[in-house]
Amino acid sequence: MSVALVIFDCDGVLIDSEPIANRVLAEQLRPVGLAMSPGEVMARFVGRTRDGCMELAQALLGRPLPEDFGWRWDQALFAALACEVRAVDGVAELLRSLSVPYCVASNGTPHRMRMSLEAAGLLPLVDGRLFTASEVARPKPAPDLFLHAARAMGTAPRDTVVIEDTPTGVRAGVAAGMRVLAYVAAPHAQHDALREAGAELFHDMAQVKTMLGLA
Repeated sequence: MSVALVIFDCDGVLIDSEPIANRVLAEQLRPVGLAMSPGEVMARFVGRTRDGCMELAQALLGRPLPEDFGWRWDQALFAALACEVRAVDGVAELLRSLSVPYCVASNGTPHRMRMSLEAAGLLPLVDGRLFTASEVARPKPAPDLFLHAARAMGTAPRDTVVIEDTPTGVRAGVAAGMRVLAYVAAPHAQHDALREAGAELFHDMAQVKTMLGLA
């Protein structure tokens, strides 16, 4: 296939935010009666929107969350990301060297995405080409967000490659009719799920241009 556009997910692909986000959510859930380790949070919540995470937490609890839960979670998460988040190894070099257009499409909120990318030093490389689930009717795993991003960038789905790190995102890319690569920094339980969802796995951002035939 020809490659006319690369769409990057944000969390876990551009920025190493997943361990931070999983830890903070576990810390916020514990006082309201849902004791989960960061690993358990990763397995249950990864890839969901903010609202989707809160809906799942309420379902697991069997009762509504406190009214200020979302506000307290946001404050704790933004504070942690601002201090701790880093760019994924090699991704800045990859973005600077790509010879085709690229953009970012995330289930995260616009504020969280911009703040995290700025803290990681990546915002200047992607500003003006950021898309979030707030712009479409359905978040990932529906294809809406990737299709919206491709239309906005003037590219057909068949000429678009998605780079993801969760089964949720992989399913969205496949449903959009796009080729999907999945970044896996270290061995973990999602390997099989990513492959089964339809992704080609890679472990180093330096591999991407070769996989796309752009090296």
